[in-house]
Amino acid sequence: MDITTDLVAEFKDRMRITHSSEDGYLSSLLRTSYADIKAKCGEFDINLDDRGKELVFERSRYAFNDALEYFNDNFLSQINSFGLDNLPEPVGDEDAGI
Repeated sequence: MDITTDLVAEFKDRMRITHSSEDGYLSSLLRTSYADIKAKCGEFDINLDDRGKELVFERSRYAFNDALEYFNDNFLSQINSFGLDNLPEPVGDEDAGI
């Protein structure tokens, strides 16, 4: 999935960025953050999953402010919760016991 101009605009609104000179950089931050959150938590559609989008935006904010090393510790609970909730459904016989 590519980061859309609408997503960049939404992130800019949140960050209160009014100029467009950093749009390419912001798009890159969002793309990298989306890939990172998907790697940690599994596949999700950033346009349909508000929790996933929130984590992508927060990671991008930390990266934008040169504080990325603090993101994982500060959002560990949310990352774990989203990852667990985002686990794929098991495939197979539901009646098979453990």
